[in-house]
Formats: sequence, structure tokens, C-alpha cells
Amino acid sequence: MRIRIVDAFTDQPFSGNPAGVLLLESFPEDDWLQAVAAEVNLSETAFAHPLPAGGEADWALRWFTPTTEVDMCGHATLATAHVLRSTGRADGPVRFATRSGVLGATAEADGAITMDFPTSSHTPVAAPEGLARALGAEVVAVHDTAAHLGDLLVELRDETAVRSLAPDFAALKGMSSRGVITTAAARHPDAGYDFASRCFFPAVGIDEDPVTGSAHTALAPYWSARFGRDDLTGLQGGARTGFVRTRLRGDRTLLTGHARTVVDGELHA
Repeated sequence: MRIRIVDAFTDQPFSGNPAGVLLLESFPEDDWLQAVAAEVNLSETAFAHPLPAGGEADWALRWFTPTTEVDMCGHATLATAHVLRSTGRADGPVRFATRSGVLGATAEADGAITMDFPTSSHTPVAAPEGLARALGAEVVAVHDTAAHLGDLLVELRDETAVRSLAPDFAALKGMSSRGVITTAAARHPDAGYDFASRCFFPAVGIDEDPVTGSAHTALAPYWSARFGRDDLTGLQGGARTGFVRTRLRGDRTLLTGHARTVVDGELHA
């Protein structure tokens, strides 16, 4: 069967966030899906199969890290929508049936893809003991995204602090059910983006995720309230970076980004 690796939230190869994508006729056993994701060994591998016409969704979609299945993944959804469009399997908007409900993906005129995700809540909480030490940085504010994501959203002093992080991943592992989103306002107002972030998910087998679409469902409302604008752009990443355009629409957040297929091969399993 065909397997592809797609760099998401970038228009350049070897940047953004890579995801594996497999289009199937149905979902095999979970153990097989998990084994493939472990073999691909990227932050997420997406598995999708077509659904009967006339339903609320067009494709069923699941996401696996190398160690577990997850409830929401933005970059692997973007990668899947890109593969469907680039291979001719879809030529219009696509609706995915997922653990997080029905998620839409629509191609833009410039080749980017816009995804429709549920907006995540964020509630102020006290910083867990040892969080600043585990990050190696001063913590300005902490918010809990609760069941929406299972992350802590942590604002740091400035973009330089975010970009220079070298966390203790073992110490971060128990801080939340999924991980820690770190963020700060952009260093310069004319930088071309409004805020920067990095995401660490050692609890699900991913020390650092380069560009996390799902995290922006919390980052968008957080920074939109700060800036007083619903349309923003986020830069995420350490060694690999990418851009996510966000549009806050009440209980939905629109996430827009480009994608590039970098590997198109055959899975012998």
C-alpha cells in the first residue's frame, strides 16, 4: 500500500511538521496501526478510509504517535487533506469523522488548506511545582486546556525564552495528560507573525512536536484576547519551524497552512 510523508504547515520541504499518511479501504486492527506508526516514528501518522456517501463525513480519520492513539492532531489532518487533494481523491471540501467530532478541510486559492477545529478552553491555574525548573525558564502565566487538549498552556517572558528552551523532558512528562505548550508574543511587531510557540509532549512519546495544529486551538483564543484581533499568525518550532494562520470564530477555530509531500513510497507489511 502507498505511504506518504508530508511536511505540514510549510511550503518548503524539510521544514514544518512531518506526518505519515496512509489511505486505506478500512481500518485494520489497532495493533497494526500502532505498529506502523511506531515504524514511521514521526510525531503522528494518520490513517484514513472513505465513508459511504450521504453521511455527515466523507472520510474516517485516526492519528497515532509512535506509542499511542491521540484525540486530535492538526498537522496530520492537514497532511491527509493535502494527500487527498494532490492525488485527486478529493476535489472540494473534505469532512473527517474523528475522535474530536467532524473536522472540515477546505483548499484555498493559494494552495493552502484551512481546517475547521473546535476552539479549546484555557483556564488560569497555578504553575505545577517544578514547572519552571523543568522548562529552565521563568513562567509568566499558566492555563489548563483541560479535556479539550490535555495540555498546559504556559506563557514565558519573551520569544527569546521560548526559542532557546532546552527542557527536562522526563520532568515535564507528569505535568499534564498530554503535554506543555510554551508561548510568547512575537519579538518584533513586523516579524510577519504575532506569537511564537513550542510544544513538548513526552507523555505521549513526543519530546517536541515541531508545529502543532491542535495547540493553536488554544493559542488562537489566548492571543486573540490579548491582541484584540480574531485573525493571527503563529510561528512554532525549534530546529524545524512552520506557520499557522488562525481565525477565531467563537467555538470553532480555523487553522490554515501549506503542505508538501516529501516521500511517496510503498509499505510492505
